[in-house]
Amino acid sequence: MKTIKQAVILAGGRGVRLEPFTLGKPKPMYEFNQTPFLSYLLLQLKQWGITDVLLLLGYMADVITGYFHDGSQFGMNITYDITPVEFDTGARLRHAYDFLQENFILMYCDNYCPLCFDRMERQFLESDTLAQITAYRNKETYTNGNLKVQNNIVQVYDKSRKMEGLQEVDIGYAILRKEVITCIPEGNVNFEEHVYPRLVEDGKLGVYVTGHRYYSVGSWARIQLTKDFFMSRKAVFIDRDGTLNVRPPKAQYIERPEDFVWLDGAKEAVRLLHQAGYLLFLFTNQPGIARGVMTQHQLDLIHLKMQTELQQNGGCFDQIYVCTHGWDDNCDCRKPKPGLLYQAQKDYSLNLLDAIVIGDDDRDIEAGEAAGCRCYQVTENRSLLEIVKEILA
Repeated sequence: MKTIKQAVILAGGRGVRLEPFTLGKPKPMYEFNQTPFLSYLLLQLKQWGITDVLLLLGYMADVITGYFHDGSQFGMNITYDITPVEFDTGARLRHAYDFLQENFILMYCDNYCPLCFDRMERQFLESDTLAQITAYRNKETYTNGNLKVQNNIVQVYDKSRKMEGLQEVDIGYAILRKEVITCIPEGNVNFEEHVYPRLVEDGKLGVYVTGHRYYSVGSWARIQLTKDFFMSRKAVFIDRDGTLNVRPPKAQYIERPEDFVWLDGAKEAVRLLHQAGYLLFLFTNQPGIARGVMTQHQLDLIHLKMQTELQQNGGCFDQIYVCTHGWDDNCDCRKPKPGLLYQAQKDYSLNLLDAIVIGDDDRDIEAGEAAGCRCYQVTENRSLLEIVKEILA
């Protein structure tokens, strides 16, 4: 049974960075596929099993209440606490105190990130923190960082984002204990600026870190990426050796195109997925390059042969992702780490929770599960073609 059953969404600001749109409607009502951004957040909550939602409104509150009403048409129970437009996040939360459950998830109305809520909730409940925020790993400097984290605990929280050397960034999705609200000082104050640093000092601010990029309607700079994300096709990631082709002996590598030998039904499986409209990605570890056994040119020739023969059969991979690091390089892309999946996610604005991973090695499955993908394992008794037919059925 879920412990966290209530979501509280901050949706009262003017959204000045999204003008001129916000001169006529509040920011969370910006539409993608004729659907308000806020609707995507509510659908996400419903998928998590959370149907009790409190919206903290201010600016143009009647536009939001007039669209969502009591939430019954969405299978949810939506209530509202409306405060003056000028109220900052701390004042809004303090005003809503009596409506809050003992544990709840607090979200921003302008950020969306695919997350595995069960993992977030479990991490929070197993800790002794009073609050747990969610942070994007932000290795590519997608935005300015404002956090320093270690062992799932926030060491530094800089609301201003002026401190140097901070990488991770707070994206909301905070799980809070109600008692945290009592830490908000009187006056029209910002919740994060006043409460989070205090929790950091006490070692009571936890953090759930994700490598999955978040999407936003916070400013025009992010709108196109967010549009691409909500229109993204479903994707399948397929391992290479042992899944598509005959695996070489242990500690050996496919070094020449002629050594690449297809497994029965593999080309047909790729063709079926391609014709069904899936984005297809190959993701493979090839440490032979780091070990000096083969060159990048040799690997390119092998993949050229593979792609050519797939195209002749009516299929192909949209992109090939390779980790060429050695076993001890401690990179983020070598499976079982999910770095290759996250790279594709950013390149194609994917939702990895909707993606599928197929491989024969436990490391393939571990990488997929780490990224939240649905995973299928090829075995001696279960081929790639059989798995694909099962997926398409």
